[in-house]
Amino acid sequence: MRKTHPIRRVVLATAATVSGVVLLLSLKPSSDPTSTSAAGAAPSAAAAGQASPQGGTGTAGATTVDGDATQTQYGVVQVRLTVAGGKITQAQAIQAPKGGTSDQKTALSVPQLNKETVAAQSANIDSVSGATYTSTGYKQSLQSALDKLKKASAPSSGSSSSGSSSGSSSSGSSSSSGSAQAQAKTVTGQVAQTQYGPVQVRITVSGGKITKAEAVQAPSGGLSDQKTALSVPKLNQEAVAAGNAAIDSVSGATYTSTGYKQSLQSALDQAGG
Repeated sequence: MRKTHPIRRVVLATAATVSGVVLLLSLKPSSDPTSTSAAGAAPSAAAAGQASPQGGTGTAGATTVDGDATQTQYGVVQVRLTVAGGKITQAQAIQAPKGGTSDQKTALSVPQLNKETVAAQSANIDSVSGATYTSTGYKQSLQSALDKLKKASAPSSGSSSSGSSSGSSSSGSSSSSGSAQAQAKTVTGQVAQTQYGPVQVRITVSGGKITKAEAVQAPSGGLSDQKTALSVPKLNQEAVAAGNAAIDSVSGATYTSTGYKQSLQSALDQAGG
């Protein structure tokens, strides 16, 4: 039997080893699965990061509120407000006196009242000369629209505070509801003597605002009955709308108007306002 040469054995072993290494290299995957999964996770994480800010942003829409319809001597006045971002952006009278001379007065007064409302952001606006009744009705309806907006915004503010901390919000909401439920107070002003008789005003105040005004004394007898009937309801309306004694005198009832405002101011002084 012929013996194998030692050098030949070495050559064969080396060739076998090289062939095995080449085979192993050819079978190794071209990319690392770990790096592949990490690369796939990165885009998904980036996509998730972009989705959350987009979902959190939103455009606040405008709110439209109609005030109560106010009856005046010449017709009904009703105001509609558009509010965005907590500010009045538009005011318009959806009802106003019409027919005869009322058409002209409405055309002159309503655009001016609309502009003043947006500028003042409240019902504390001046009456338009020559359209006193329309102006008073406008301001009353405007105030009712503002009151509706305040009531609508009250629950949202309460829920946001409760979202921040349940313990403090519960105590805070109870205290705010207690202050909101403050009892109304009735105050009677001093008697103001006028050339045609005494005038005395009684007001009802709730939440720091005049909710009702009435003349418990007013000139009477002869022409005074007619002047009182025309002026006092108007003065009552203006007192509630203005929330103070800075109201316009009624044409043709100057003395009664002056006495009314004097008594009204004394009632406000007693009420602390």
